Amino acid sequence: MRAVIFDWGGVLTTPINQTVRSWLDRERIDPDRYLEVMLPWIQNAYGPGKDSSPIHALERGEIAEQEFERTLAALLIDRDGGPVPADGLLSRMFAASRPDTAMLDMVRQLRSVGLRTAVLSNSWGLGDFYQLPVLQGLFDDMVISAQVGMRKPEERIFRLAADRLGLRPIDCVFVDDVETNVEAARALGFAAVHHAEREQTLASLARLLDTGAGGPAAD
Repeated sequence: MRAVIFDWGGVLTTPINQTVRSWLDRERIDPDRYLEVMLPWIQNAYGPGKDSSPIHALERGEIAEQEFERTLAALLIDRDGGPVPADGLLSRMFAASRPDTAMLDMVRQLRSVGLRTAVLSNSWGLGDFYQLPVLQGLFDDMVISAQVGMRKPEERIFRLAADRLGLRPIDCVFVDDVETNVEAARALGFAAVHHAEREQTLASLARLLDTGAGGPAAD
């Protein structure tokens, strides 16, 4: 293994579900309505179906963040049945997201032993997050979906991430919290870690990198 490529949200940050719950509670958004709207979009985006959704368009940069915010806000209600403001919705949704310091420490350790590191992220309008001072000098590259016009789990974005490091998929470990993305990476030859809990991921990476293991996967 010569490089480790990380997803951003939910892997190098606090869990996405926790972040979204914080937003729903803070703005008193009806959680049932949110799930009613969002679950079909997510299932279309990452499930076995081939239907398109606003998530596809947002992550590929095919629509502006403001258009996605207006579309989503129009379908939500607060707990009193009132409207949800569209302006700045994505920033508010992810306001509680914080870098996971233990995971970033792992990135530093990887770099200290000569491994290359990168981020491969499906962007939800989080440009400012990728520029946080704590991230400076930690990554050789960042592939952000909306900037390159493709998204995980599309094969071409995984190949792009490896190519930009000057490596083959088989030379890289990929870490993501979405199983569909992990399976797509494995199919291309990446060693892959499905991130669910920090300690499990750290242990999986240590095993892969300490032994130089390649192959299809480590759960």
